[in-house]
Amino acid sequence: MASAKITRREFLGAATAVAGTMTIVPPHVLGGPDKDAPSDTINYAVIGNGSRRDAGIKCLGARKRVAVCDVDTGPRHLGGQPDNKTRYTDYRLMLERKDIDVVAIGTPPHWHALPCIHAAQAGKDIFCEKPMTKFIAEGRAVADAVERYGVVFQIGTFKRFGASGKRDNIDNHKIIKHGLMKDLDGTVAFAGARNRVGRTDLGEQEVPDCLDYDMWLGPAPYKPYNSKRVHYSNRFYWDYEGGDLTNFGFHSLDPIQWIFAKDYTSPVKIVPNAPWPQHPDAVRPYGWVELTYADGLKIVITGGTSGAKYDGAKKRSIVKASELDDAGRKRLADLPDPPKLVEFGQAVRTRCLAGGHAESSHRVSTALNLANIAIRMGRTINYDPVAEQIVGDEEANRMVNIPMRAPWRL
Repeated sequence: MASAKITRREFLGAATAVAGTMTIVPPHVLGGPDKDAPSDTINYAVIGNGSRRDAGIKCLGARKRVAVCDVDTGPRHLGGQPDNKTRYTDYRLMLERKDIDVVAIGTPPHWHALPCIHAAQAGKDIFCEKPMTKFIAEGRAVADAVERYGVVFQIGTFKRFGASGKRDNIDNHKIIKHGLMKDLDGTVAFAGARNRVGRTDLGEQEVPDCLDYDMWLGPAPYKPYNSKRVHYSNRFYWDYEGGDLTNFGFHSLDPIQWIFAKDYTSPVKIVPNAPWPQHPDAVRPYGWVELTYADGLKIVITGGTSGAKYDGAKKRSIVKASELDDAGRKRLADLPDPPKLVEFGQAVRTRCLAGGHAESSHRVSTALNLANIAIRMGRTINYDPVAEQIVGDEEANRMVNIPMRAPWRL
Protein backbone atom coordinates (compact mmCIF):
# COMPACT_ATOMS: atom_id res chain seq x y z
CA MET A 1 0.00 0.00 0.00
CA ALA A 2 1.24 3.45 -0.79
CA SER A 3 2.18 5.67 2.15
CA ALA A 4 -0.51 8.24 1.38
CA LYS A 5 -0.55 11.56 3.25
CA ILE A 6 -3.39 11.78 5.75
CA THR A 7 -5.80 14.71 5.50
CA ARG A 8 -5.16 16.90 8.51
CA ARG A 9 -7.98 17.48 11.00
CA GLU A 10 -9.36 20.99 10.88
CA PHE A 11 -8.00 23.00 13.77
CA LEU A 12 -9.65 25.77 15.73
CA GLY A 13 -6.94 28.42 16.04
CA ALA A 14 -6.44 30.28 19.27
CA ALA A 15 -3.63 32.32 20.76
CA THR A 16 -2.13 30.58 23.76
CA ALA A 17 1.19 31.71 25.19
CA VAL A 18 3.55 28.85 25.96
CA ALA A 19 7.10 29.94 26.60
CA GLY A 20 6.48 32.96 24.41
CA THR A 21 5.20 30.97 21.42
CA MET A 22 1.84 30.64 19.69
CA THR A 23 0.11 27.30 19.48
CA ILE A 24 -3.00 25.84 17.88
CA VAL A 25 -5.71 24.68 20.25
CA PRO A 26 -7.91 21.68 19.35
CA PRO A 27 -11.68 21.86 19.87
CA HIS A 28 -11.79 19.57 22.91
CA VAL A 29 -9.66 22.01 24.90
CA LEU A 30 -11.60 25.24 24.35
CA GLY A 31 -15.17 24.07 24.72
CA GLY A 32 -18.07 25.96 23.15
CA PRO A 33 -20.92 24.91 20.86
CA ASP A 34 -20.60 21.25 19.89
CA LYS A 35 -17.19 21.14 21.58
CA ASP A 36 -16.08 19.37 24.74
CA ALA A 37 -14.89 21.53 27.64
CA PRO A 38 -11.50 20.80 29.29
CA SER A 39 -13.16 18.85 32.10
CA ASP A 40 -15.00 16.58 29.69
CA THR A 41 -14.05 13.31 28.09
CA ILE A 42 -11.15 13.07 25.65
CA ASN A 43 -11.64 10.59 22.81
CA TYR A 44 -8.61 8.46 22.06
CA ALA A 45 -7.60 5.62 19.79
CA VAL A 46 -4.93 2.94 20.01
CA ILE A 47 -2.47 1.98 17.27
CA GLY A 48 -0.92 -1.35 18.20
CA ASN A 49 -3.17 -3.08 20.72
CA GLY A 50 -0.55 -5.38 22.25
CA SER A 51 0.78 -5.64 25.78
CA ARG A 52 1.06 -1.88 26.35
CA ARG A 53 -2.15 -0.79 24.62
CA ASP A 54 -3.28 2.39 26.38
CA ALA A 55 -1.46 1.77 29.66
CA GLY A 56 0.42 5.06 29.56
CA ILE A 57 -2.43 7.54 29.16
CA LYS A 58 -4.28 7.25 32.46
CA CYS A 59 -3.16 10.79 33.19
CA LEU A 60 -5.64 12.01 30.55
CA GLY A 61 -8.34 11.79 33.18
CA ALA A 62 -11.83 11.48 31.70
CA ARG A 63 -11.28 9.57 28.48
CA LYS A 64 -13.03 7.22 26.09
CA ARG A 65 -11.47 4.75 23.68
CA VAL A 66 -13.37 5.11 20.42
CA ALA A 67 -11.22 3.02 18.05
CA VAL A 68 -8.38 0.54 17.91
CA CYS A 69 -6.01 -0.54 15.15
CA ASP A 70 -3.87 -3.67 14.95
CA VAL A 71 -2.63 -5.88 12.12
CA ASP A 72 -3.28 -8.96 14.28
CA THR A 73 -7.02 -9.66 14.43
CA GLY A 74 -6.60 -12.31 17.14
CA PRO A 75 -8.31 -12.06 20.54
CA ARG A 76 -5.23 -10.62 22.31
CA HIS A 77 -4.92 -7.77 19.82
CA LEU A 78 -7.69 -6.46 17.56
CA GLY A 79 -10.22 -8.97 18.86
CA GLY A 80 -12.11 -9.55 15.63
CA GLN A 81 -12.30 -8.67 11.97
CA PRO A 82 -11.98 -4.99 11.09
CA ASP A 83 -15.17 -3.01 10.51
CA ASN A 84 -13.45 0.35 9.81
CA LYS A 85 -15.74 1.87 12.43
CA THR A 86 -14.19 0.92 15.75
CA ARG A 87 -11.69 -1.76 14.64
CA TYR A 88 -9.08 -1.08 11.96
CA THR A 89 -6.08 -2.84 10.48
CA ASP A 90 -4.89 0.29 8.63
CA TYR A 91 -4.18 3.14 11.04
CA ARG A 92 -4.37 5.70 8.22
CA LEU A 93 -8.10 5.06 7.80
CA MET A 94 -8.59 5.43 11.54
CA LEU A 95 -6.75 8.77 11.62
CA GLU A 96 -9.31 10.21 9.19
CA ARG A 97 -11.90 10.21 11.99
CA LYS A 98 -12.67 13.73 13.21
CA ASP A 99 -13.68 12.66 16.71
CA ILE A 100 -10.27 11.33 17.78
CA ASP A 101 -8.28 13.75 19.96
CA VAL A 102 -5.38 11.55 21.09
CA VAL A 103 -3.66 8.44 19.75
CA ALA A 104 -1.68 5.98 21.87
CA ILE A 105 0.97 4.22 19.80
CA GLY A 106 2.06 0.84 21.15
CA THR A 107 3.48 -0.73 17.99
CA PRO A 108 7.02 -2.14 17.73
CA PRO A 109 9.55 0.69 17.29
CA HIS A 110 10.02 0.14 13.55
CA TRP A 111 6.37 1.23 13.33
CA HIS A 112 6.64 4.34 15.54
CA ALA A 113 7.75 7.05 13.12
CA LEU A 114 5.14 6.89 10.37
CA PRO A 115 2.08 6.68 12.67
CA CYS A 116 3.48 9.55 14.75
CA ILE A 117 4.03 11.72 11.66
CA HIS A 118 0.63 10.89 10.18
CA ALA A 119 -1.10 11.47 13.52
CA ALA A 120 0.56 14.89 13.77
CA GLN A 121 -0.58 15.71 10.23
CA ALA A 122 -4.11 14.70 11.24
CA GLY A 123 -3.99 17.02 14.27
CA LYS A 124 -4.00 14.29 16.91
CA ASP A 125 -2.03 14.55 20.13
CA ILE A 126 0.34 11.61 20.54
CA PHE A 127 1.42 9.29 23.32
CA CYS A 128 4.11 6.98 21.93
CA GLU A 129 5.74 4.10 23.74
CA LYS A 130 9.52 4.12 23.99
CA PRO A 131 11.97 3.96 22.31
CA MET A 132 10.82 6.86 20.18
CA THR A 133 12.13 5.66 16.81
CA LYS A 134 14.12 2.89 15.18
CA PHE A 135 16.78 5.15 13.63
CA ILE A 136 17.96 8.72 14.00
CA ALA A 137 16.51 10.33 10.85
CA GLU A 138 13.07 9.01 11.84
CA GLY A 139 13.31 10.81 15.17
CA ARG A 140 14.15 14.11 13.52
CA ALA A 141 11.19 13.69 11.15
CA VAL A 142 8.81 13.01 14.06
CA ALA A 143 10.08 15.93 16.15
CA ASP A 144 9.76 18.28 13.18
CA ALA A 145 6.22 17.07 12.41
CA VAL A 146 5.11 17.52 16.02
CA GLU A 147 6.42 21.09 16.02
CA ARG A 148 5.01 21.92 12.60
CA TYR A 149 1.48 20.75 13.33
CA GLY A 150 1.33 22.03 16.90
CA VAL A 151 0.32 18.77 18.59
CA VAL A 152 1.26 17.51 22.04
CA PHE A 153 3.70 14.60 22.24
CA GLN A 154 4.76 12.46 25.19
CA ILE A 155 7.03 9.41 25.15
CA GLY A 156 6.13 6.44 27.32
CA THR A 157 8.65 6.82 30.11
CA PHE A 158 8.24 8.82 33.29
CA LYS A 159 11.36 8.60 35.46
CA ARG A 160 12.45 12.11 34.52
CA PHE A 161 9.38 13.47 36.32
CA GLY A 162 10.63 12.16 39.66
CA ALA A 163 14.28 12.95 38.97
CA SER A 164 13.50 16.56 38.07
CA GLY A 165 11.99 17.16 41.52
CA LYS A 166 15.12 16.42 43.55
CA ARG A 167 17.21 19.34 44.81
CA ASP A 168 20.63 18.00 43.79
CA ASN A 169 19.36 17.21 40.30
CA ILE A 170 17.76 20.64 39.93
CA ASP A 171 21.01 22.36 40.91
CA ASN A 172 23.01 20.13 38.56
CA HIS A 173 20.59 20.98 35.73
CA LYS A 174 20.81 24.73 36.41
CA ILE A 175 24.60 24.77 36.71
CA ILE A 176 25.02 23.11 33.33
CA LYS A 177 22.15 24.79 31.49
CA HIS A 178 23.31 28.29 32.49
CA GLY A 179 26.99 27.64 31.87
CA LEU A 180 28.16 28.05 35.47
CA MET A 181 30.54 25.14 34.89
CA LYS A 182 31.49 24.78 31.25
CA ASP A 183 34.10 22.01 31.58
CA LEU A 184 32.59 18.74 32.79
CA ASP A 185 35.68 16.64 32.17
CA GLY A 186 35.73 13.83 34.71
CA THR A 187 31.96 13.91 35.23
CA VAL A 188 30.59 10.41 34.58
CA ALA A 189 26.93 9.45 34.94
CA PHE A 190 25.72 5.88 34.56
CA ALA A 191 22.67 4.47 32.80
CA GLY A 192 21.94 0.79 32.46
CA ALA A 193 19.83 -1.78 30.71
CA ARG A 194 19.20 -5.47 30.66
CA ASN A 195 21.17 -7.55 28.18
CA ARG A 196 18.79 -10.08 26.64
CA VAL A 197 19.54 -11.35 23.15
CA GLY A 198 17.81 -12.66 20.05
CA ARG A 199 18.10 -16.12 18.58
CA THR A 200 20.38 -16.79 15.63
CA ASP A 201 18.67 -20.01 14.49
CA LEU A 202 15.24 -18.81 13.43
CA GLY A 203 13.60 -20.97 10.81
CA GLU A 204 10.57 -20.14 8.68
CA GLN A 205 7.11 -20.80 10.11
CA GLU A 206 3.63 -20.52 8.68
CA VAL A 207 2.07 -17.11 9.20
CA PRO A 208 -1.05 -17.28 11.42
CA ASP A 209 -4.32 -16.50 9.63
CA CYS A 210 -5.01 -13.66 12.06
CA LEU A 211 -1.79 -11.75 11.24
CA ASP A 212 -1.10 -9.51 8.24
CA TYR A 213 2.62 -10.17 8.37
CA ASP A 214 3.46 -7.94 5.40
CA MET A 215 1.79 -4.99 7.13
CA TRP A 216 3.41 -5.94 10.44
CA LEU A 217 6.81 -5.73 8.73
CA GLY A 218 5.83 -2.48 7.04
CA PRO A 219 9.02 -0.46 6.47
CA ALA A 220 11.29 -3.22 7.88
CA PRO A 221 13.21 -5.54 5.52
CA TYR A 222 11.42 -8.73 4.56
CA LYS A 223 12.43 -11.78 6.60
CA PRO A 224 10.56 -15.11 6.68
CA TYR A 225 7.98 -15.25 9.44
CA ASN A 226 8.89 -16.72 12.80
CA SER A 227 6.85 -16.18 15.95
CA LYS A 228 10.00 -14.87 17.70
CA ARG A 229 10.08 -11.90 15.32
CA VAL A 230 6.69 -10.51 16.27
CA HIS A 231 5.04 -9.08 19.36
CA TYR A 232 7.25 -8.82 22.47
CA SER A 233 10.35 -10.66 21.27
CA ASN A 234 10.66 -8.44 18.19
CA ARG A 235 12.83 -6.13 20.31
CA PHE A 236 15.79 -8.53 20.09
CA TYR A 237 16.25 -8.20 16.31
CA TRP A 238 17.96 -5.24 14.68
CA ASP A 239 15.26 -4.76 12.03
CA TYR A 240 12.61 -3.82 14.60
CA GLU A 241 14.35 -2.42 17.68
CA GLY A 242 17.77 -2.20 19.33
CA GLY A 243 17.52 -4.78 22.09
CA ASP A 244 17.33 -3.93 25.76
CA LEU A 245 19.81 -1.11 25.23
CA THR A 246 17.11 0.96 23.52
CA ASN A 247 14.26 -0.73 25.40
CA PHE A 248 15.10 -0.44 29.11
CA GLY A 249 17.96 1.91 28.32
CA PHE A 250 15.43 4.61 27.45
CA HIS A 251 13.98 4.51 30.97
CA SER A 252 17.47 4.85 32.45
CA LEU A 253 18.93 7.49 30.14
CA ASP A 254 15.90 9.78 29.91
CA PRO A 255 16.14 11.28 33.45
CA ILE A 256 19.94 11.57 33.21
CA GLN A 257 19.58 13.59 30.02
CA TRP A 258 17.34 16.09 31.84
CA ILE A 259 19.60 16.23 34.92
CA PHE A 260 22.55 17.20 32.71
CA ALA A 261 20.54 19.61 30.51
CA LYS A 262 21.08 17.69 27.28
CA ASP A 263 17.53 17.72 25.90
CA TYR A 264 18.60 19.67 22.82
CA THR A 265 21.92 18.08 21.92
CA SER A 266 23.63 14.71 21.48
CA PRO A 267 26.97 13.07 22.28
CA VAL A 268 29.91 13.84 20.01
CA LYS A 269 31.96 10.69 20.66
CA ILE A 270 30.71 7.14 21.21
CA VAL A 271 33.04 4.36 22.39
CA PRO A 272 31.71 0.77 22.52
CA ASN A 273 32.80 -2.20 24.61
CA ALA A 274 31.11 -5.22 23.05
CA PRO A 275 31.98 -8.45 21.21
CA TRP A 276 32.56 -7.96 17.51
CA PRO A 277 31.44 -8.80 14.88
CA GLN A 278 27.84 -8.53 15.96
CA HIS A 279 25.24 -10.81 14.39
CA PRO A 280 23.57 -9.12 11.37
CA ASP A 281 20.05 -10.06 12.48
CA ALA A 282 19.89 -10.87 16.20
CA VAL A 283 20.90 -8.54 19.02
CA ARG A 284 23.85 -9.93 20.99
CA PRO A 285 25.40 -8.97 24.38
CA TYR A 286 27.33 -5.77 25.02
CA GLY A 287 29.53 -4.62 27.89
CA TRP A 288 29.18 -0.84 28.04
CA VAL A 289 29.08 2.20 25.78
CA GLU A 290 30.67 5.53 26.68
CA LEU A 291 28.92 8.65 25.36
CA THR A 292 30.94 11.88 25.53
CA TYR A 293 29.33 15.31 25.06
CA ALA A 294 30.96 18.50 23.81
CA ASP A 295 31.41 19.85 27.36
CA GLY A 296 33.24 16.70 28.49
CA LEU A 297 30.33 14.98 30.25
CA LYS A 298 30.41 11.22 29.90
CA ILE A 299 27.32 9.04 30.19
CA VAL A 300 28.10 5.33 30.35
CA ILE A 301 25.43 2.81 29.45
CA THR A 302 26.24 -0.50 31.09
CA GLY A 303 25.01 -3.93 30.11
CA GLY A 304 23.61 -4.95 33.47
CA THR A 305 25.02 -7.89 35.43
CA SER A 306 26.28 -9.51 32.24
CA GLY A 307 28.09 -6.39 31.05
CA ALA A 308 31.79 -5.65 31.38
CA LYS A 309 32.99 -3.36 34.17
CA TYR A 310 33.63 0.21 33.06
CA ASP A 311 37.17 1.23 33.99
CA GLY A 312 37.30 4.84 32.80
CA ALA A 313 38.44 7.71 34.99
CA LYS A 314 35.75 9.36 37.11
CA LYS A 315 35.94 12.55 39.17
CA ARG A 316 32.25 13.01 40.03
CA SER A 317 28.79 11.74 39.06
CA ILE A 318 26.97 15.04 39.59
CA VAL A 319 27.91 18.72 39.77
CA LYS A 320 27.22 20.53 43.04
CA ALA A 321 27.05 24.15 44.14
CA SER A 322 30.02 23.59 46.44
CA GLU A 323 32.27 23.30 43.38
CA LEU A 324 31.45 26.82 42.21
CA ASP A 325 33.22 29.98 43.28
CA ASP A 326 31.41 32.63 45.33
CA ALA A 327 30.10 34.43 42.24
CA GLY A 328 28.88 31.17 40.74
CA ARG A 329 27.07 30.15 43.91
CA LYS A 330 25.40 33.55 44.14
CA ARG A 331 24.27 33.37 40.53
CA LEU A 332 22.96 29.84 41.06
CA ALA A 333 20.95 30.98 44.07
CA ASP A 334 19.48 33.87 42.06
CA LEU A 335 18.44 31.70 39.11
CA PRO A 336 14.84 30.44 39.17
CA ASP A 337 14.30 26.71 39.24
CA PRO A 338 13.23 25.20 35.91
CA PRO A 339 9.46 24.88 35.44
CA LYS A 340 7.96 21.67 36.76
CA LEU A 341 7.66 19.06 34.02
CA VAL A 342 4.11 18.70 32.75
CA GLU A 343 2.37 15.33 32.49
CA PHE A 344 0.74 14.36 29.21
CA GLY A 345 -2.84 14.80 30.39
CA GLN A 346 -2.23 18.34 31.61
CA ALA A 347 -0.29 19.17 28.45
CA VAL A 348 -3.18 17.98 26.26
CA ARG A 349 -5.71 20.10 28.13
CA THR A 350 -3.57 23.24 28.50
CA ARG A 351 -1.60 23.01 25.22
CA CYS A 352 1.79 23.30 26.89
CA LEU A 353 4.93 21.27 26.25
CA ALA A 354 4.82 17.79 27.79
CA GLY A 355 7.69 16.74 30.04
CA GLY A 356 8.82 13.96 27.71
CA HIS A 357 8.33 15.99 24.55
CA ALA A 358 9.35 15.04 21.02
CA GLU A 359 12.69 16.88 20.85
CA SER A 360 13.96 15.56 24.17
CA SER A 361 12.75 12.06 23.33
CA HIS A 362 14.45 12.23 19.95
CA ARG A 363 17.73 13.12 21.66
CA VAL A 364 17.41 10.15 24.03
CA SER A 365 16.74 7.82 21.11
CA THR A 366 19.63 9.37 19.18
CA ALA A 367 22.10 8.61 21.98
CA LEU A 368 20.87 5.02 22.27
CA ASN A 369 20.88 4.50 18.51
CA LEU A 370 24.42 5.88 18.32
CA ALA A 371 25.43 3.40 21.01
CA ASN A 372 24.06 0.54 18.96
CA ILE A 373 25.70 1.81 15.78
CA ALA A 374 29.07 1.86 17.55
CA ILE A 375 28.45 -1.67 18.87
CA ARG A 376 27.53 -2.94 15.40
CA MET A 377 30.48 -1.18 13.76
CA GLY A 378 32.85 -2.39 16.46
CA ARG A 379 34.62 0.96 16.70
CA THR A 380 34.49 4.50 18.05
CA ILE A 381 32.29 6.89 16.10
CA ASN A 382 32.09 10.70 16.13
CA TYR A 383 28.83 12.58 15.76
CA ASP A 384 27.80 16.12 14.83
CA PRO A 385 24.72 16.89 17.03
CA VAL A 386 23.75 19.91 14.89
CA ALA A 387 23.95 18.30 11.45
CA GLU A 388 22.85 14.99 13.04
CA GLN A 389 25.38 13.03 11.03
CA ILE A 390 28.21 10.66 11.91
CA VAL A 391 31.49 12.29 10.97
CA GLY A 392 34.30 10.63 8.99
CA ASP A 393 32.72 7.17 8.76
CA GLU A 394 30.39 6.75 5.79
CA GLU A 395 29.61 3.12 6.59
CA ALA A 396 28.39 4.05 10.08
CA ASN A 397 26.62 7.16 8.79
CA ARG A 398 24.44 5.04 6.51
CA MET A 399 22.77 3.73 9.68
CA VAL A 400 21.59 7.23 10.61
CA ASN A 401 18.97 7.11 7.86
CA ILE A 402 18.13 3.51 7.04
CA PRO A 403 16.09 3.00 3.85
CA MET A 404 12.55 1.78 4.38
CA ARG A 405 11.09 -1.16 2.51
CA ALA A 406 9.03 0.09 -0.44
CA PRO A 407 6.52 1.60 -0.70
CA TRP A 408 6.99 3.05 2.82
CA ARG A 409 9.03 6.22 3.23
CA LEU A 410 9.41 9.18 5.57
